[in-house]
Amino acid sequence: MSPLAAQPTRRVAVIGGARVPFARSDGPYATASNQEMLTAALDGLVARYGLQEPGAVGEFVAGAVLKHSRDFNLARETVLGSTLDPRTPAYDIQQACGTGLQAVIAAANKIALGQTESAIAGGADTASDAPLGVNDRLRRILLEARRAKSLGGRAKALAKIRPGHLVPDIPRNAEPRTGLSMGEHAAVTARTWGIAREGQDELAATSHRRLAAAYERGLFRDLVVPFRGLARDQNLRPGSTVEKLAALKPVFGLSGAEPTMTAGNSTPLTDGAATVLLASEEWAEARGLEPLAYLTAYETAAVDFVGGDAAGGEDGLLMAPAYAVPRMLERAGLGIEDFDLVEIHEAFASQVLATLAAWEKRGLAPVDRARLNAAGSSLATGHPFAATGARVVATLATLLAEREGPGRGLISVCAAGGQGVTAILERT
Repeated sequence: MSPLAAQPTRRVAVIGGARVPFARSDGPYATASNQEMLTAALDGLVARYGLQEPGAVGEFVAGAVLKHSRDFNLARETVLGSTLDPRTPAYDIQQACGTGLQAVIAAANKIALGQTESAIAGGADTASDAPLGVNDRLRRILLEARRAKSLGGRAKALAKIRPGHLVPDIPRNAEPRTGLSMGEHAAVTARTWGIAREGQDELAATSHRRLAAAYERGLFRDLVVPFRGLARDQNLRPGSTVEKLAALKPVFGLSGAEPTMTAGNSTPLTDGAATVLLASEEWAEARGLEPLAYLTAYETAAVDFVGGDAAGGEDGLLMAPAYAVPRMLERAGLGIEDFDLVEIHEAFASQVLATLAAWEKRGLAPVDRARLNAAGSSLATGHPFAATGARVVATLATLLAEREGPGRGLISVCAAGGQGVTAILERT
């Protein structure tokens, strides 16, 4: 056995987080880039924990789902534009909506193995500034012109351009394998699992109500950094009720009988960024910082949604946590009843309810709704794809610390491509 393999892993502490308020797309952050938002979140974390000196942080790992070509080195460019030491190594990671949590896991693994003492993980996404690609037919003509050996050859190639070639290639919220949007996939899953409209609207109203209460009691005082005139999440509707949500018309699954998914019980397109600070216990103690919680387990999974949603099976696009969580709990020797708090990313209310049903079908105990998304989640905050994981980790760790005693929290994040990323936080 090598010396490295013989070394025990260390506990990974969640020290704190910082994020900008999340905004609806084409709103206050319409002209803000991924880098600008991520830099604001990172600077907020650096200021909060005094991380300006050289070598304060071992590395920065972050990502974005909707990236311009200029963002190929997003994490590193963010460091260079921030108040963090410019000699801090950084790299990008991407796993759709699981990006933020996978960034946390990547950073945690290095801390656990003793390869670094501290790291910052996070993510950003802007639906407002989504990249527009060159029409593929135009792209091929331009490449042909570039390869031409003479001026005449280039002119001949460029002469093929027609007005229709100038239409940009606009990003589509659709799975390449099925052509269905995430919302349409979720609508199929809702029908498959028999998820009723009323339950979805109740979950959405509860998310808004709990997020509003969390702001009022100051839960986000150290977590949210004002940005471009916003001090709290723009999507938050404190007055949301089941009755108000019931008046909204369905927007997904319209080709099926009795569609149930509306703009009110689905997450809106959102802009935002979030970061979270992780460290070894020794690093935290040397700086006089008390960890909020410890990251103790994580698991990923993927499902064959092409043979699921598209073929009438139960394994829908967003159902991978139905497998990741039971597998993780079995490995940890825990059950759902052992968790004080459960955080399920609310891509859609129907997906949350289908996940809960699937867990029970796989033998897990029912989740106490009072423990589910206790401070609201994505239906109320919004969902900048790559930022959500870091937001959830920082919020759950803060909620556990707020309890002033031992506690345990479960995180479940579904992602495009039929994937899921899950984790466990504990406070001892």
